[in-house]
Amino acid sequence: MKQRLVAVLLAILGGGALAFIALSRNEPINALWLVTAASCAYLLGYRFYAKWIETTVFVADPSRATPAERLNNGRDFLPTHRWVVFGHHFAAIAGAGPLVGPTLAMQFGYLPGTLWIIVGAVLGGCVQDMIILFMSTRRNGRSLGQMARDELGPVGGTAAVLGTLMIILIIIAVLGLVIVNAMKHSPWASSTVFSTIPIAVLVGFYMRNWRPGRVLEGSLLGLVLLLLAVIAGGSIDHNETLRNVFNRDGVALAGFVIGYGWIAAILPVWLLLAPRDYISTFLKIGVVALLAAAILIMRPEIRMPALTQFVDGTGPIFAGKIFPFVFITIACGALSGFHALVSSGTTPKMVSTEGDIRLAGYGSMAIESFVAIMAVIAATVLDPGVYFAINTGAGIVGGTAEAAVQTISGWGFPVTVEQMRDLAQTMGESSLFARTGGAPSLAVGMASIFGSAFGKGLLALWYHFAIMFEAIFILTTVDAGTRVGRFMLQDALGQVWEPLGRTSWYPSVLLSSTLIVAGWGYFLYVGVVDPNGGINILWPLFGIANQMLAAIALCVATGILVKTVRLRYALVTALPLAWIVIVTTTAAYQKIFSTDVKLGFFAAANDMAAKLAAGTLTPERAKVAPTLIFNQQLDGWLTVLFALLLWIVLLEMLRMGLRQLRGLPVPPNSETPYVQTQLVADALGSRAH
Repeated sequence: MKQRLVAVLLAILGGGALAFIALSRNEPINALWLVTAASCAYLLGYRFYAKWIETTVFVADPSRATPAERLNNGRDFLPTHRWVVFGHHFAAIAGAGPLVGPTLAMQFGYLPGTLWIIVGAVLGGCVQDMIILFMSTRRNGRSLGQMARDELGPVGGTAAVLGTLMIILIIIAVLGLVIVNAMKHSPWASSTVFSTIPIAVLVGFYMRNWRPGRVLEGSLLGLVLLLLAVIAGGSIDHNETLRNVFNRDGVALAGFVIGYGWIAAILPVWLLLAPRDYISTFLKIGVVALLAAAILIMRPEIRMPALTQFVDGTGPIFAGKIFPFVFITIACGALSGFHALVSSGTTPKMVSTEGDIRLAGYGSMAIESFVAIMAVIAATVLDPGVYFAINTGAGIVGGTAEAAVQTISGWGFPVTVEQMRDLAQTMGESSLFARTGGAPSLAVGMASIFGSAFGKGLLALWYHFAIMFEAIFILTTVDAGTRVGRFMLQDALGQVWEPLGRTSWYPSVLLSSTLIVAGWGYFLYVGVVDPNGGINILWPLFGIANQMLAAIALCVATGILVKTVRLRYALVTALPLAWIVIVTTTAAYQKIFSTDVKLGFFAAANDMAAKLAAGTLTPERAKVAPTLIFNQQLDGWLTVLFALLLWIVLLEMLRMGLRQLRGLPVPPNSETPYVQTQLVADALGSRAH
């Protein structure tokens, strides 16, 4: 009775908050309304919807042995405490997406992005993560591609594997571009981000060789060193010699990110990847909790309108109307295909009992979505003029501060040169104009909230702390994504020559790592040299690719549910699948066929080619024009490829489902037989509830 009463109160409170957000138009609203609506929705979704999926759709059985127990080898398969599994999964999935996507989507106003983040996560993203984790756990921890081959057949499986591998390259490239734009010509930010690497290595040695098993000690050591690195960055920024060492342009910083990705992919996991996970988990959850506390203390007002004039597709940060591009841009904050790779990668090899899957799968994504709500608030508490001045490329608003403020003020969002100059000085930066990518404006918003709650005298420190926080998010995904891509490529190369498929054979490690890094490194370079900041080209491609990967994962999940449970239960994944297929197909169609040079890839390439032939481009623009033309065309053809692969997987799933309903032969269910667990649940701290 008490639980029902609490649930009713949460439903009333959350529903009222959502209604207030949706209906408020001309007056500013308090950020607490967003926090309240999101918190109530996530709690209700976790307690009731996720519980129903766990007990009714999958009939989770704590007595069933998981692959972590049955295949325990002390290395890849290992029964792990439920909270450690939760921490690992959250660290692996929480990249730049929930920070950057929501920030960029605020060009439409706060309302559409906020509603999609909450509804999309509760009914889509959290469900996908949990269900893929369930399915992989019951199939010996198989990857998404392996499950697609086993359950849908060779055609759908091959398309899923190829699409996944190609999409990974785009995802990592865009994440790299975000961190490059945050560090560009910012010695304080660059020195802080650079320092995270030796700190992670030091923590790795500490926990492996000097204090084995002392995870908490190592994590706290890493956190203290990171904070000292942020403080030291301020001293570096004021030292002329050291400032010049770390004051680098985008191309040089892209080289750093590419080199880091390659090294991280070939080093032992314990040396860099694992300690970074330990540190980042504590830092991510701690900072999000601190930001939420600051919002509760200060109760800041949302300054961005509920809807802006850019819902018509004329936005300066990226082109496209509110449908479908608010969903494409939000990406990981509501639904992420990348998460399916983690849910069918390392996490199912660690789950000790099926009773832990709801916490790791649904719970981790709910918290990531809450991070996205924090990003929305941090972006929208800024003056809209400041937001657009930071996030819009010089190629859109003009190359000088005067031209930029005139253009932005003309949109109806007043901002002055003096305002931006004072803000940059307060944040310890030389300039904040055209710092595209979302990360700098998010850091400014976070610093403003932290400063208001805990002291405005330290705004520069708060700003660079936020940059470091974002870098930890991004670099964790860059190195983990590169390693996942390397494993997938090795699996494919092993079909050609068996030794190349051995993940521990060093020549194969070097070859596959080099190919994967070269692939995403090229797209990173494309974004860096783009005169408009790169994000308006690559982020839509990233969003389309990421959401198509989510659609592929939901296709696999729906196909399995059609074969193994009552047909109506398949609607749990079929409904979000139908929506995301409509969204991604519409976005892909517009990016391929639109004649608007700001929206269509091929239209933009043709327009620049015509201007180059006519001699109307500036010498600087003409120099890079051939590269930009090629890259726009390449992005267009990649979008075509991704759409074709998605529809191949979708049609194969539908064909298999129809055969199942008609009683015709289909690929057999690859779920492993039941084996009684020998683990003592209490010793692992595991519970079914």
